[in-house]
Amino acid sequence: MPILKIEQVDIYKMYIPLHEPFVISLGKIENAENIIVVIRTNNGITGFGECSPYLSINGESIDTCFIVGQYLAKALKGQDPIDIKECSRRMNSTIFGNNSIKSAFDMALYDIASQYAGLPLYEFLGGKNDRSLFTDMTVSIGEPEKMAADALKYKDAGFTAIKVKLGQSKEEDVERIRQIRLAIGNDIPLRIDANQGWKVKTAIEILQALEEFKIQHCEEPIARWKFMKLKKVKDNSPIPIMADETCCDHHDAERLINLEACDSINIKLGKSGGLYNAKKIVEQADKIEMPMQVGGFMESRLGMTASAHLSLSSPNIHYCDFDTPLMFTADPVKGGIIYLPNGEVKTPVEPGLGASIDEAWLQKMEKVTI
Repeated sequence: MPILKIEQVDIYKMYIPLHEPFVISLGKIENAENIIVVIRTNNGITGFGECSPYLSINGESIDTCFIVGQYLAKALKGQDPIDIKECSRRMNSTIFGNNSIKSAFDMALYDIASQYAGLPLYEFLGGKNDRSLFTDMTVSIGEPEKMAADALKYKDAGFTAIKVKLGQSKEEDVERIRQIRLAIGNDIPLRIDANQGWKVKTAIEILQALEEFKIQHCEEPIARWKFMKLKKVKDNSPIPIMADETCCDHHDAERLINLEACDSINIKLGKSGGLYNAKKIVEQADKIEMPMQVGGFMESRLGMTASAHLSLSSPNIHYCDFDTPLMFTADPVKGGIIYLPNGEVKTPVEPGLGASIDEAWLQKMEKVTI
């Protein structure tokens, strides 16, 4: 008999408006529409998880996650939360895909397991809190003048790297970067993300045109289903290519590495299905010392705290993209990562995830209990 058993699962819908719309090539986001999963055990240990579904990337919404989460909760009720491998198997046998909502359950399970082990999550994952993490800050798509002004604002706020959303025409995107560099100078790294917005030929042309602007890397330049063409883009680009939407889980990572299709990988828990699969991606990239980034969708500080713990699990995770909670008009999280000056992120050191949702917020949300 397991020492711990899952006795109850609470699933919540959480809506938080953003300070201003966040625009990428795949569309506009005005609110964070997230799911919170709370797993309660027979000995009083409670685990918290969060996902931020994205219709055009993982094919899930807050409503689908709310329903599918109930199937997952029924599959896990009575199970040993410490046996994450078996819990993952049960979720996968219950329903194919749906990695966003699975990642929320996975996060809560890791929260429980690391609390039970008496270890902060980063240490439970095999990592050390021996280096500083710094998040970039993202400029969403808009008029070049507005994007340049936003980039300057973030530079003046002390962020050590700026990420810029692109993915439209060559003329528009090159002009955006040109104006941003004029505004902020050349002494701060720029990262760009096309979110699959370019065709192969256009991507190569734009990346070559952007060479003079000292771009650190480019995320997902072409459509995810064109992954066989990604190596061609990489081989003809003066800017390193980072796989994002092309790399969901560890199977995708293995394929991309074997194809030599990218220079680096962006890991998101909502794509991989959670920490269990994300660690498999890290292990594959570590074998060839491939640089990695850990990012997210529109998670609050709860989900981003799990991402920060993961970032401390490998020295090859060089980049962090944890800025979305800074776009929220409210903060429902107790504990969790703390944002310090210059975009530095401090990770909790107590056992477990070290983050939860304030009870007053939970009381206000739509909820189902299994």
